[in-house]
Amino acid sequence: MKELVEILAKALVDQPDKVDVTMVEKERSVVIELRVAPEDMGKVIGKQGRIARAIRSVVKAAATKQRKRVIVEII
Repeated sequence: MKELVEILAKALVDQPDKVDVTMVEKERSVVIELRVAPEDMGKVIGKQGRIARAIRSVVKAAATKQRKRVIVEII
């Protein structure tokens, strides 16, 4: 999951070296925190949050295969 979010984010931003993805395991879910450069925040979120929603959908589909609940937070 972490690698998937990292690949998607690096493809979207202008500064791929500033993309940082951390994974925090909780009792019933996994939280993936995505950090990008402030200038690239708009590119990751997209108009009206469309790109962020698309990233969450792709990750959710991949997580369903592994029977895990994954939450993607853009920080």
